[in-house]
Amino acid sequence: MTDGSPAPTARKSTWETAFTVVQEVTPPFVPAGAHAMTVVIAYPPGDRGAPPHRHPGGPAFGYVIEGEMLFELEGEPPRVIGAGEAFWEPGGDVIHYSDGNHRDDIGLRFVVTMICDPNQPMLTLVDDAELLARADRRVTSEPKA
Repeated sequence: MTDGSPAPTARKSTWETAFTVVQEVTPPFVPAGAHAMTVVIAYPPGDRGAPPHRHPGGPAFGYVIEGEMLFELEGEPPRVIGAGEAFWEPGGDVIHYSDGNHRDDIGLRFVVTMICDPNQPMLTLVDDAELLARADRRVTSEPKA
C-alpha cells in the first residue's frame, strides 16, 4: 500500500570524495575555553603585511586563496606560499615575522583560522628591542618557493 508520496531520491555519493586534505597537523596546545576565529586578509601588490607579531592565545591555520605570501616564522627560513597551499603557526611565544605579499604585480588573499584564548589578545606586536634580543632565533636566507 502506498500513500501517494514520491519515492525518496537516492543521494549522490559525491560528498564522499568532494574534499581534499591540504594540511593536517597536531597543534602544540589548545587553551581551555578557547574559541576559533576565521578571518580573510587581503594585501595589495607589494604590501609587506603585518609587522612582526605573535598569537599568544594559540595556533593559527591558514590557506592562500590568491597570490603568493612571503611567510616567515621564528626558527624557520622564509618561504613563499602560493595559492592553494596551506600554512600554520604554533602561536604562543613564536614570532611571526612576515605574512606579506611576495608579488608586486598581483594582490594576496588568504584565510586564517586562529585558536583564541579568551584571556589573551588575538595578536600582539613585537617591539624592536625584543626583535634585537631574539635575533639569533631568526633564520636568514632567500625565501624557498
